[in-house]
Amino acid sequence: MEKRTVDVAIIGAGTAGMVAYQRVRKLTDKVVLIEGGHYGTTCARVGCMPSKLLIAAADNAHQMQLGELFGVSAGDIRIDGKRVMERVRSERDRFVASVIDSVEKFPDAHRMEGHARFASPNRLVVDGNVEVEAGRIIIATGSRPNVPGFLKDAKDRLVVNDDIFEWQDLPDSVAVFGPGVIGLELGQALSRLGVRVRMFGVGGSVGPIQDETIRNYALKTFNEEFPLDPDSDVKKVERVEEGVAITFESGNAGATTETFDYLLAATGRRPNVDGLDIQNAGIELDKKGGPLFDPHTLRCGQSHIFIAGDANNSLPLLHEAADEGRIAGDNAGSYPDVRTGLRRTPLAVVFTDPQIATVGLTIHQVDERCRGCFAVGEVSFEDQGRSRVIGKNRGLLRVYGEHGSGLFMGAEMFGPAAEHIAHLLAWSAQRRLTVTEMLEMPFYHPVIEEGLRTALKDLNRNLSIGPAPEEGCTDCGPGV
Repeated sequence: MEKRTVDVAIIGAGTAGMVAYQRVRKLTDKVVLIEGGHYGTTCARVGCMPSKLLIAAADNAHQMQLGELFGVSAGDIRIDGKRVMERVRSERDRFVASVIDSVEKFPDAHRMEGHARFASPNRLVVDGNVEVEAGRIIIATGSRPNVPGFLKDAKDRLVVNDDIFEWQDLPDSVAVFGPGVIGLELGQALSRLGVRVRMFGVGGSVGPIQDETIRNYALKTFNEEFPLDPDSDVKKVERVEEGVAITFESGNAGATTETFDYLLAATGRRPNVDGLDIQNAGIELDKKGGPLFDPHTLRCGQSHIFIAGDANNSLPLLHEAADEGRIAGDNAGSYPDVRTGLRRTPLAVVFTDPQIATVGLTIHQVDERCRGCFAVGEVSFEDQGRSRVIGKNRGLLRVYGEHGSGLFMGAEMFGPAAEHIAHLLAWSAQRRLTVTEMLEMPFYHPVIEEGLRTALKDLNRNLSIGPAPEEGCTDCGPGV
């Protein structure tokens, strides 16, 4: 067996792995980056970028259908599914090629292809024929779709998001299981491209929304485009000659069966750690077999092993994976000098229409942190000036502030331009601005951001600003 000795071995060449490699290389040249699959990140291949390409096509189709609102008639709108998917694949391949080009610029001696497994805490075996002895190891193996067992009864008509971007044409109908980020984005896009869609959920969740007021608003809005039951009672999934037959309870109508061309399982993702022989790594694992780690250092216990990106199943977002790769790379490279890395204010966006955004602390986290002493400000975009002008006047923004200090704590939004407003709010939260300080910032007219100012004004009126309330205070002014 070939043997190699390095200071740092990185398992996985996705976003976290590539960033970790670049940081480690600043500190040592004895590093190897091991990839068991294709080069090219989840984002570029099957995530952020191809999904946004499909959404862009859907948004254009939808905007054309809104022409009558503005007195503009576009005639008959025809969606060419083959051309839609051709552009999705072509542009996707362009993004992937850019990532591959970056990896291939790494020195050959630093790259290794094959599946790595732990033989011991410091030894990896790659494809059974190369042994790598490493002083430190970074796990950055990413994640893959998680499919519940009963959905597998759809057999060859079961697809995950990875499969959709390989379609040559659009189908007539798709049943979507899982109204999370992936399910909502792809489900709405397919619906707007003329595909019959029905969405099933469990537990009542709608995307990442935690604020019940916004969740209810979003649920009502989505149901105006396609049926979405966030807590459905599915009795049976069966592969039939026509496709996939799904039997479910629908309100008082009793059992209903509908047949679809495909079943899209958008039921979450699972970290790729189960194929690493992680039990040989000498680190403590949780009940699901994932490594326990410090989110601020990415270190697994007191070991020389670090875990970053989707592999740790903490914050499966590209910008978080990049940050975690930086932290893990710095700490692995300078080990045993392990330091806390910069973790930014939580920020997430769902590219539905209206968009969903979450910033900072959720309403439940604010309640826990402030012990109930917080206030909420709100604005509806239904009558917001700029939103009405462009025909995007659907949505709700709720912002949270702490009584006493007046600090802005977090927000949730379902509405127009949420991807942009969320950045302004995340910057404010990270700078620990008070609501008063945020209102001192400039706002132009007429813009959608004026809606943000309205929400902040509402929050400011509801806040009791002054000396910090006594511990256990439950009467600090208007709350939820």
